[in-house]
Amino acid sequence: MKANEIRKMTREEIEKKIKDSKSELLDLRMKAATGTLEKPSKIDALKKDVARMMTILNERKQEEVEGGNK
Repeated sequence: MKANEIRKMTREEIEKKIKDSKSELLDLRMKAATGTLEKPSKIDALKKDVARMMTILNERKQEEVEGGNK
């Protein structure tokens, strides 16, 4: 998922997507531990997507704080 796609989403959508992605990440880690994971690179990609979403959420929170101080 690209940053531009995430920026178009609302806060609630991003939070839901983060929750779903973390759940999927847990499942993938379990599969990796048991040796049934077919694409190990999917774990890294999912971790990066979660990080992007969290970064954008933090940017928005920072903008709100700075906007409220002016």
